[in-house]
Amino acid sequence: MQPRNATGDSFFCWDGDTLVVNILGKPSSRKDEIGEARGNQLRVSVKATPENGKATDAMVKFLAPHFGVRPAAITVVYGRENVNKQLRIQAPAVLPAVFGDTTPP
Repeated sequence: MQPRNATGDSFFCWDGDTLVVNILGKPSSRKDEIGEARGNQLRVSVKATPENGKATDAMVKFLAPHFGVRPAAITVVYGRENVNKQLRIQAPAVLPAVFGDTTPP
């Protein structure tokens, strides 16, 4: 397992075919959306309220189709009940535009 700062100065890195992404979550938002990178975190907003990890669960379900995976392919490394999170996305088929022209190594 990668350490918490595995992404260095970027908001993401690759661990083989697994994408590791640092997230700054924004629960109770007006809409679900992938925002911009802020330092070494990607801002992701969800409408769900932050109760017992419900916002994180909603975020995983929201993000899965944006990466072309099922929700089960996304693991919350840390931050299930915190706005600061790290996710591991197993073999994403596509990447949102904020990732640029990145491809797995």
